[in-house]
Amino acid sequence: MSEKTLFSKIIDGEISARIEHQDERCVAFHDISPQAPVHVLVVPRKVIPRIGEASAEDKELLGHLQLVAAELARKLELHSGFRVVINNGPDGGEEVPHLHVHLLGGRRMAWPPG
Repeated sequence: MSEKTLFSKIIDGEISARIEHQDERCVAFHDISPQAPVHVLVVPRKVIPRIGEASAEDKELLGHLQLVAAELARKLELHSGFRVVINNGPDGGEEVPHLHVHLLGGRRMAWPPG
């Protein structure tokens, strides 16, 4: 990918965001267009365009993203439940081609989604 993604610019501090967590592998920040009272994106520093393009070498990173989402759910007191979502491709709702995990909570989630 030749041009930086929106998320890479946030990770690099070129665009401001309300950061909730950061470590050597990922950054988590509040979505600017939240779909629930709590809507945090957990984004790997490594650019993987989408989950469908992840490889076996990304296994530990993908697990780390899920564990960070669970840790944030506890920190943000989503005790009655939350949803973790990864979109893939335009029909899956992907808007930014940089893998990210949505942590949604603070309200009852309907099923089926979308």
